[in-house]
Amino acid sequence: MLKISKADYDLIRWEAERSYPHECCGIILGTASGNHRAVTLTLTCDNASGGPHGNRYSIHPERVIAALKLARSRAENIVGFYHSHPDHPPRYSATDLLEAHWFDCSYVITSVENGHASATCSYTLAGSEEHKRFEEEEIAIVAYHPALPVAN
Repeated sequence: MLKISKADYDLIRWEAERSYPHECCGIILGTASGNHRAVTLTLTCDNASGGPHGNRYSIHPERVIAALKLARSRAENIVGFYHSHPDHPPRYSATDLLEAHWFDCSYVITSVENGHASATCSYTLAGSEEHKRFEEEEIAIVAYHPALPVAN
């Protein structure tokens, strides 16, 4: 399960709309315990894809390294990535699976139809590099950052 604040969820969907008709992409920081990930920070990234941005995305390796360093400084991890599918369903593609290498991380996909975010789904990467697969996971949208204490 991916627990994400409404603010971070809305940021991902806004970024998907803003980038339309191109794919957006970003990195998700947080904490993980077993099959549960709690989002604490969503980092938007420029799409570094060399091809047509409408149907591919790539996050520059230096951006991933910077995010990893930031996560470690916060005693957290990279718990996932997100991207959009302009005018396509929020189902992963064969290319999405081929280019996914962070096991036990969430891969969030938002469908954008005619410039408006519609459905958002999340998948976890499971298996091994030779036999990898995506498994659908539940998204729990909460009013606060799920990894932070709530004030009374």
